Amino acid sequence: MATQHGHAAEKGGVGTKDAAQRVITSASGALGQLTSGLSTTVPGLFLLLWALVTAVTSLLGVGLLMVPGLVRAVHVLATAERARLLRYGMEIVPPLPPPSKLRLALVSSTVWRELRWLVLHSTLGLVLSSLGVALPVFFLRDATFPLWWRFIPDDATSTSLGLGAAHSWPQAFAVLFLALGWITMILGLAPALARLQSWSAHRFLTPGADEDLSLRVAELTATRAAALDAHAVELRRIERSLHDGAQNRFVGVTVLLGAARRMVARDPAGAEELLERAQLASEQALAELRAVARSILPPVLADRGLAGALSGLAADSPVPCRVDIDIHVSHRCAAAVEATAYFIVAEALTNIAKHSGASHTGVSVRIRGDRLIVRIEDDGQGGADQAGGSGLLGIHRRIAALDGTMSLSSPPGGPTTLEVDLPCGS
Repeated sequence: MATQHGHAAEKGGVGTKDAAQRVITSASGALGQLTSGLSTTVPGLFLLLWALVTAVTSLLGVGLLMVPGLVRAVHVLATAERARLLRYGMEIVPPLPPPSKLRLALVSSTVWRELRWLVLHSTLGLVLSSLGVALPVFFLRDATFPLWWRFIPDDATSTSLGLGAAHSWPQAFAVLFLALGWITMILGLAPALARLQSWSAHRFLTPGADEDLSLRVAELTATRAAALDAHAVELRRIERSLHDGAQNRFVGVTVLLGAARRMVARDPAGAEELLERAQLASEQALAELRAVARSILPPVLADRGLAGALSGLAADSPVPCRVDIDIHVSHRCAAAVEATAYFIVAEALTNIAKHSGASHTGVSVRIRGDRLIVRIEDDGQGGADQAGGSGLLGIHRRIAALDGTMSLSSPPGGPTTLEVDLPCGS
């Protein structure tokens, strides 16, 4: 009984530590997202002033000449905002480019949606980005106040709230309560502030209702092309594996058996040796055939289900891996979906072992409604990029073939989080 209580306490301690780490990671990522917003909110403020000048001078007819340039500048800034949010795992499908002709631009839904985004992003977004910078500064100032309060003039403002200077050690240490308030605000509010800052982009930088259908057709066309490409790549891989591996070994078996048949009468001992070599070669060929078959659809998925298969991958991972799978035993996704999830985790763990320098990683799998959510995290050096040749492009193609989505957050210095959303069809 004491041992059970000890294990329960240890498990509770680990759970609390993991929860605290998730809160800190979420808050730090949100602060990074908020502060990075300055790269678009500050230029957006200048574009908003330009838009106001254009609107006023357009009453005289002169401002109409500035409209095409303004439309292009706002569209470039909106594109930069989509790229910024993509670095934090939020993919925003762009609408069709705005028309270049003045008459068409004035009635384009894309132009007016981007202008509405500009108003919100350069005002409310700028305030939120400033908070992303100010909150950590306020915390550091008040948290270190007892170290330097005696070096400031008596009449100087000392705390982040503009209170007067402290005159005693108790007053100096009382400022630490302000620091506690700031860190509480950072941990509790930073993720919500980051979501609020990105809301205008999700609301206005996506296609309007009149463009949804055409973009969906284009998306499905691209998805179908990616699926066909992924299928062709997989067929070439299987062909190479069979041609360079098992086929060559079976040819060697045939040669050895032919030589042994010719030697059996005049040199039985030599024929016996050749037969042993042929047997070994055939066993190796069978092993390679089994490996190729497992790479097409691992038998472990049929035998143990996705949960058991992923647990096996985690156990074999060179980097210590924690697995958290919340899938009911009776809830099975389509075989193609489970195979895709399996290969995604396998590829991700291989990439982590090769490139990340991580000390531990985690895999979590959830079913939300009719969607399968796979999340892989590591504490490595970050900087993962689909264009970097690290296997992420292949993962993206597998996901696109099933009409799923992928979000990647991997800032320099880490951590890296890969989240995959797949339709859990039957």
